[in-house]
Amino acid sequence: MAEITEINQEMAMKVYVVGTSGFIGRHVSAALSAAGHALVTGPRVDLAQATSAADWLPRLQGVDAVVNAVGVLRDTRRRPIWPTHAEGPKALFDACAQAGVRRVVQVSALGVDKSETVYARSKRAADEHLWSLVQAGKLDAVVVRPSVVVGSGGASTAMFLALAKLPAVILPGPVARGLAQPVHVNDVAEAVRRALDGEADALVAGGPNALPLVGPEVFTLRALIAGWRAALGRSPALVALLPDALSRLSARMGDQVPAVPWCTEAMALLAQPNTGDVQPLTRLLGRAPVSVREWPKELRG
Repeated sequence: MAEITEINQEMAMKVYVVGTSGFIGRHVSAALSAAGHALVTGPRVDLAQATSAADWLPRLQGVDAVVNAVGVLRDTRRRPIWPTHAEGPKALFDACAQAGVRRVVQVSALGVDKSETVYARSKRAADEHLWSLVQAGKLDAVVVRPSVVVGSGGASTAMFLALAKLPAVILPGPVARGLAQPVHVNDVAEAVRRALDGEADALVAGGPNALPLVGPEVFTLRALIAGWRAALGRSPALVALLPDALSRLSARMGDQVPAVPWCTEAMALLAQPNTGDVQPLTRLLGRAPVSVREWPKELRG
């Protein structure tokens, strides 16, 4: 046991996690701490304002590795999507290269290479900039792209469970038909931890290849909500589908209410296929990812 502890201490890194207050960031931080890594603490950084390498360099003193887990779904005045997803992270990656912080993990999103939403284009811009630094030999980095991430405390989980509890529900047609391969947040956090430790390098071959993080099963979102309702011990709900035109109108109405997760970006992202190959994550974890069907405690929460 003493030998294992010594090995763990030798491998421990000082890690700066950007986005620790977010859903994924909280779980990533917990996984890294449990593995023995030391987390850098400090005031929260607004990526929309920290858009030059000079903004980040003071925060990287003594840091061994960086994880960027920041993500925003809505474009707001306080947290605009483009600088938050693109300009801020690109500056952070440049600062890592200048400071000699070689190991970086970027949490992107599945499907951003096939979408032209602001969310997708901004995430893609950061991913591609990071890859350019890898190809220039300045960083060792991995980009992970999770599908719909589900788990306790997640906005998507809260929305899906709220819908699952209703005896009758009207679902936007494009979303109800959308395909997803939900992945549990604990599996995402463990994948990031392993990627940070270098275990994912062979899976991405060090180039412009993202690691898909998906669960073992593909669902339409309508079927996912119905399955969660069944897991809650409730009879099937009455379901009506909102026509596509009205779905788009409802999403535009949601754009005007920042407190709700429903908006045009959310509809576009949920309507597109969020599926991928489960084998890379299975190989990385050394086991099959957790299935939606194995979350009874959270389904009852």
